[in-house]
Amino acid sequence: QVQLVESGGGLVQAGGSLRLSCAGSGRAFDNYGMGWFRQAPGKEREFVAAISRDGRSTYYGDSVKGRFTISRDNAKNTVNLQMNSLKPEDTAVYYCEARFLVIPTMSGRSDYRGQGTQVTVSS
Repeated sequence: QVQLVESGGGLVQAGGSLRLSCAGSGRAFDNYGMGWFRQAPGKEREFVAAISRDGRSTYYGDSVKGRFTISRDNAKNTVNLQMNSLKPEDTAVYYCEARFLVIPTMSGRSDYRGQGTQVTVSS
């Protein structure tokens, strides 16, 4: 069993930065690929970024490439999302997800999901 708790969301002006964190509790955090997804009101869930179990491989959605960076610290059971050059279209609830042995994807079903954290970017 893994519990995920996101933090770090808030209100920021366009062009600003935020750092989201996801704290995992439970055993064997490094058995899970981790990812961030987001969902804006009236829109579909969208893949943001993912990171492999050992942190060596990272993946990004096209809309955030070059602006967002995902990282993890398995010793601290955390995964972070550094978001720079934020745009109003980045406004959404951001969810941290975990999938056993592989990275979370849009096509696969994650094993665990946090409660989400709101990110609002004003123009």
